[in-house]
Amino acid sequence: MAMSDQLYSLADRAKQAEERGNAARDKASAQLQKDVATAQEQARHGAEQLKSKTGEGKARVSDHWDDARKGWSKTVSDAQEHMQEKRAEHDLQSAQQRAERAENDATFAIEYAAAAIDEAEYEVLDAVLLRKEADEMAASGKM
Repeated sequence: MAMSDQLYSLADRAKQAEERGNAARDKASAQLQKDVATAQEQARHGAEQLKSKTGEGKARVSDHWDDARKGWSKTVSDAQEHMQEKRAEHDLQSAQQRAERAENDATFAIEYAAAAIDEAEYEVLDAVLLRKEADEMAASGKM
């Protein structure tokens, strides 16, 4: 898939996430629990795919991206474990604190994703520039 297609797909996924987030406010708790489980599984699957891709192409992916992937996987795993532990608490104050923390986590995840999109744009543009320079060198016979 071309990088521009990947960026288009990313924008589409962000739009779908926005729509699901907005629709969540009108859903019953039971349905939201199912949606949360589905989203968690999709996130886990995405992390596994990312791990697989960096593992397969280790020589092709810069070390800093492999380190970023490892850090992201640990962060997600720790956050999900923490949320599962905290869900066991049932008093009102704990519920309010969990909700606030979850809202803060969601806000940070969105900001993290936005920064990742900015970085992806930079990486795409840099890759295109480097490919163009390499093609120009090849066309001019420079080695």
